Formats: sequence, structure tokens, C-alpha cells
Amino acid sequence: MTWRPRVWAAAPLALVLLATGCEDETDARREPGAAAPAPLVARVCGETASGPAKPPAGAVTVDPAVVGDLAAKTGSSPPGTVFWLREGTHRLEPDRYAQVVPKEGNAYLGAPGAVLDGRKTNQYAFGGTARDVAIRHLTVQRFVAPHNEGVVNHDSADGWVIEHATIQHNSGAGLMAGARQRVRASCLRDNGQYGMNAYQAGDSIRGLVVEGNEITGNNTGDWERRRPGCGCTGGVKFWAVNGADIRGNWVHDNRGAGLWADNNNNDFRIEDNVLEANDGAALMYETSYNAVIRNNTIRRNNWVEGRRSADRGDDFPYATIYVSESGGEPRIPARTDKIEIYRNVLEDNWSGITLWENADRFCNSPANTSTGECTLLVPDTDRCERPGIATPPLYDDCRWKTQRVDIHHNRFVLDTSVVMCTVECGRMAVLANYGTYPDWSPYKGERVAEAITGKQRNRWHDNTYRGPWSFVVHDPSRALDVTQWQGMPYRQDEGSSFAPRAGGPR
Repeated sequence: MTWRPRVWAAAPLALVLLATGCEDETDARREPGAAAPAPLVARVCGETASGPAKPPAGAVTVDPAVVGDLAAKTGSSPPGTVFWLREGTHRLEPDRYAQVVPKEGNAYLGAPGAVLDGRKTNQYAFGGTARDVAIRHLTVQRFVAPHNEGVVNHDSADGWVIEHATIQHNSGAGLMAGARQRVRASCLRDNGQYGMNAYQAGDSIRGLVVEGNEITGNNTGDWERRRPGCGCTGGVKFWAVNGADIRGNWVHDNRGAGLWADNNNNDFRIEDNVLEANDGAALMYETSYNAVIRNNTIRRNNWVEGRRSADRGDDFPYATIYVSESGGEPRIPARTDKIEIYRNVLEDNWSGITLWENADRFCNSPANTSTGECTLLVPDTDRCERPGIATPPLYDDCRWKTQRVDIHHNRFVLDTSVVMCTVECGRMAVLANYGTYPDWSPYKGERVAEAITGKQRNRWHDNTYRGPWSFVVHDPSRALDVTQWQGMPYRQDEGSSFAPRAGGPR
């Protein structure tokens, strides 16, 4: 049985709101590198606001005593109908493909105690391509969507609004996403793969908002162990989303990463969240572009995966915020032209921030795990081949580059007696591997390692450190102390302050 931290999951609401891990908050504001106070994020699961006790005027009433009543009445009613689900457990017909297929503009409102239960028989709860559907005050549970598929908004239709909902105990993803989707004040918990899988065929998700939700306990299927290297787990997975606001969420105790943006995402704002006690990284931003990550409280993450890697002798700096082949790109329109990470509090995580590039991962390379995908700068994968890839502009544009990352005014606290680590924790890193293949790669050797370390405008400055931090540059073998990190040729963390122990009473 894997040991998992559960320190905060059962904390009273007041602790969720107030515990920042920075007991000397007043002093912190006066120091260079001081981070903003923790955002106030309340729990949602178990305390979701009750829905209407009576049907709104003109609404169609759905009876839980009639099996399949919701799907049947949806089919016989015109677009734009409001459905009110009475208190009780609503069921679909006992066919694996039975589901509710909304019409455009439909709304589904649950009375207090209204539950739509798939009975571990139905795969999908709500599907189809109708736009602008709303689901509010409803619990959706025990559906068995296949791997990489979802239960609510199964077909990733656009414009859906999910509010004050509880989506729990399902297989696959509890929720899929489409363009302009709003997910607010909802509980996404204990789903088999993801709480939400923000993927749409054609990579056309725009304007996604995920706000004020509790996202917890997801990946109960432990998919990374079942399919090693699948990259298919987390509280929320984002794929090719252009424009997202992820704010005010409590993302905790997920098996794997908390939030994972993977492959050609752009223009993210991740702010005012509490990310804690996730088995893996709190946040992964991979092969993506242009993001602001600010004012988040990030604590006690990566204890499971960090310890596991240390136990097997892996010297890679597994991070709490992991920026992998991602960076700022002014040629791609967004609200920022860099990745800016600032005013966050990171306390007692396994490690800090790692900026990484795989020298062998680029468009058209067999090491590109996003098979068939190319960068946003070169949509045509076939262009990234020899001899053109060896010269500008393809030399730069055919690989996802970790560049223009600005890390400042954060507070990094590490108490090794809390994390219970003695080696391979408390690290910041900017590094790459030694390029080796394919044989026609123009990125062999140390070229990428030298670029990410000294040429791609990646910078730490004006941060506050408490505890025994160390630093890795260029490649995993090059570990530095504070003096070396701040000195030539790296010159990182100018204006930052360092104290050897995490201060303040506990």
C-alpha cells in the first residue's frame, strides 16, 4: 500500500482558509521576494449549495421513480427546456450506452438530494454536441466511461456550464470540456482517471474557466502504474487549450499531478489556487506556451512520487512546479509573452521548480511522446526533417523551448523534518539531457543544455528561501550551492534572500 499524505484533507474549514504555512507572514511582506498571502479557498465537496426545492416556472419535472425519465423527457422536449430533477436517485435505462442527449440551451437543475446514478452500468451521463447546456446542483456518480473518455459532456460540446455539481466515483474522467466551458463551485472527486479531461477533437477549446472547485482524490485507477509513462492522470488534464483561467480551486490529494497542461496549451492564468498533498507535481506545464502562475499556495506535494524516485536512485529533480519544454513565445497571441511564476507560497513540497527540456523531443522525432503533434509555430510536421531542420527558422521552431520563464517574488519553505527527506529533495533546477537521437537530429550533445541554462532567458530573482535548498543546472550531475547558483556564470536569484532553516513556530 502506498503511503499518502492526508494532513490537510480533514482539516476544519477555518484551517483550509487560513493556514498558509508562513507563520511570520507580516515579516515576509517586508522581505525581498516575499509572496502574497494565501488565497481563501473553501471546501466544496460535501457542502455544495442546495438546488431549488421547487421547480422553476416552466420547468419540466423529472421523476426519480421512473427509470429513464430524464432521457425520455429530454428527447421529447424542445431546445432550451429547463428540467428540474426531484429529490432522489435518478437512473437511466440499463444499457451501457443509455445517456441523456441534451438539446441546445437545455438546463438541468437538481433539487436538494437529486442524484443521477449510473449504477456501474451506464458509460455516459450527458453526451451529444448541443451547445450551451447547463448542469447545476446535481450529483452525477458511478458511471463507467472508458479510459480517456468522460461522463459529463462526453462529446466535448461547447459552451457548457457546470455549477454547484458533484461529479464523483466514476470511471474515466468525471467531466470533459469544450470551448467556452465554465466549471464553477463544483466537486470533482474520486474519479477513476481525471476529475476533468479538457480535450476536444480538433484542438479547438478556447476560453475555458475552472473556478472555485474542489478537485480531489482523482485517478483512483492509478493509471500511471497500469500503463507506465502514459501521461494520462491527474486532477485535471488540459490538452491544446487556448486561453484558460484556473482560479480559486482547491486541488488536493490526487494520485498523480494536481493540474497538468500537456501539449500546445497557450495563454493560461493559474491563480489564487490551493494545491496540496497531490502524489505528484502540483502543476505540470508541458510542451506549451505563455502562462501566468501567481498567488497560489502550494504545499506538501510530490511526497509520494518524489520519495519513490529517490528510493530507486533517480537523480532527476522531480518538481512541484514542472515546466517541461514550455516557454514564452511572443509570436503566439496571448495575455503574456512569457511564463511568469510569481507571488506563490511553496511550503514543504518535495522540491521546488524545475525547468526542463528533452533534447531528443521535438517535432518529427521518435522521442516526441505527443505522437504526430508539432509545435504551434510549425503545424506541418513533415517540414521538421533534414536538411531544413538544421537551419533557421526550423532549428528553433521545430522544438518546444523552455524559454522566457521569469520566477520572482515567491516564498520557498522546506522543513526536512516535515517532508522527512534527507536526499534528493529541496531542489530548483534548469537543465536538459544530452541529445543522442535520432541520428539526423540537429540537437545532439550539449546544445540544448547550454541553451536552456544560459541562452533562453530563464531567470530566478527576488525570491525568499527558508531551508536547505540546492540547485541543479545544465544536467542532473551539476549540483550547486547558493553561492555557485548566484555566482558566475549562472547569476540566478539576484535580490533573493536565503536562510538555512525554515523559520517560525509550528
